[in-house]
Amino acid sequence: MDQFIINLLFVGGSFALYIGIAIWAKAGSTSDFYVAGGGVHPITNGAAIGADWMSAASFISMAGLIAAGGYANSTFLMGWTGGYVLLAMLLAPYLRKFGKFTVPEFIGDRFYSRNARFVAVACLIVASVTYVIGQMAGAGVAFSRFLEVDSTMGLIIAAVVIFIYAVLGGMKGITYTQVAQYCVLIVAYTIPAVFISLQLTGNALPPLGLFSTHVESGVPLLEKLDQIITELGFRDYTADVDNKLNMVLFTLSLMIGTAGLPHVIIRFFTVPKVADARWSAGWALVFIALLYLTAPAVASMARLNLMTTIYPDGVEGQAIEYDERPQWIQEWEVTGLIQFEDKNNDGRIQFYNDGNAEFADEAEARGWEGNEFTYNNDILVLANPEIANLPGWVIGLIAAGGLAAALSTAAGLLLAISSAVSHDLIKGGFKPDISEKGELLAARISMAVAIVLATYLGANPPGFAAQVVALAFGIAAASLFPALMMGIFFKRINNVGAISGMLAGLGATLVYIFIFLGWFFIPGTNNLANTPDNWLLGISPLSFGAVGAIINFAVAFAVSHATEEPPVEIQELVESVRYPRGSGKATDH
Repeated sequence: MDQFIINLLFVGGSFALYIGIAIWAKAGSTSDFYVAGGGVHPITNGAAIGADWMSAASFISMAGLIAAGGYANSTFLMGWTGGYVLLAMLLAPYLRKFGKFTVPEFIGDRFYSRNARFVAVACLIVASVTYVIGQMAGAGVAFSRFLEVDSTMGLIIAAVVIFIYAVLGGMKGITYTQVAQYCVLIVAYTIPAVFISLQLTGNALPPLGLFSTHVESGVPLLEKLDQIITELGFRDYTADVDNKLNMVLFTLSLMIGTAGLPHVIIRFFTVPKVADARWSAGWALVFIALLYLTAPAVASMARLNLMTTIYPDGVEGQAIEYDERPQWIQEWEVTGLIQFEDKNNDGRIQFYNDGNAEFADEAEARGWEGNEFTYNNDILVLANPEIANLPGWVIGLIAAGGLAAALSTAAGLLLAISSAVSHDLIKGGFKPDISEKGELLAARISMAVAIVLATYLGANPPGFAAQVVALAFGIAAASLFPALMMGIFFKRINNVGAISGMLAGLGATLVYIFIFLGWFFIPGTNNLANTPDNWLLGISPLSFGAVGAIINFAVAFAVSHATEEPPVEIQELVESVRYPRGSGKATDH
């Protein structure tokens, strides 16, 4: 059967499943739309959280980032995993006990201020919109390759599918759709990994295969990978990082940024009681671990397979001729995500690090005149089955999995945006007397508008789209996470302190990111853009969210202690959130 037909069957079948679930689980009330009626089982919720958490960034990009940077990029794995642990242990149970629908509602009530609620809404919308651009772009990448359409058409198809099941079902429809999407994406991720691990190491468990012996060479797989890439001028795959401070801050920024992103937090509001929120967190950790333990192996094996594809006889031998390149390279070239330029006109693919000055003499001796092969890191997971010559049904499966990962997180983000607009802005601010029917209509309209906006930005990303996810994590890390932590654990923090802290942390982070990524022009400076020599203490703009969070905490504590204490009833509210008695409807019983 033709590969396109196989892909169409897998992708079309998964879409039909999602839409069918949405029709079955149509939301009939605001409670259904925002928190799925509050009656989701912990195991079901755990699987939905897993799908929500494992976005296109986890499914498609994380392995590609680790493959490109090796140990240095393991910060993504540590940061995202650590962020979930922070969320599960320090935030989710207490927020569930508070018994509200949204994160801004908690911040508004805890800090007894509509302004605090509106600031939280602004942070949530900006962070979620910037983050959802990556999910829609990931869907476009998968569509452009596997369904042989351009990325814009792929985005439109993805938007239509999300529109049907998210606008119709709300959180109720999204929850059960995400359970199905988790099943699709985890099977799609692990089956190719098992095949490839068996091929390269003889070990069927990819996490163990990563530390096993490479069958063909007889040396450990990581040692073989280090050997082949260093001989081509690339940095050791297992090399340590030079700037430890930046690595720690980047990991911390990812941790507290992901813990502060609201699209996962709201999932913990969907269970009947606090104990179920804790069990949901436990089950979600199990489901997430299946992919996160596999990702480093997928990354390493994909990088090794790519190198040996281009240098089948080893680095000392000849690279493959361009005219004899494998079919998978030809297919991905059509998307523009793989490019070749024959700089020395020998008809072969020279792939090496031409930015390494120490390797320049070796390259010149071989007659090379620059690297000729470039690829987008995001393709490695999607192309892995083709690189390893796996069966067509595996390729179709991973196509469906990549799309499931992108759509599941996009739906969660869009629901967070919709809830913030309809529940926190309209009902909580501009029209508090709106009827439940009117609020449900407003939620669906705002969801539809958010989908249109996300689709447009995915097709026409800002000039800084490559770093836009860093902006999302930085905003959440510097604004929402500290506010949530202080709201739960510190009774003395008042409304003035919380608002001042959020604005200070957010402002400092935005200024730093925009200046050092070159998005602001500062008279008299023309070399600040992304230049490590100019960074404050060597701190990357991608790592500054952690510093923004520290600023938030410091300003909030200083201002709160210089102004009046919160009202007694607010201090009692904090006590009721943290301890069993007095928490009303949301108590764990």
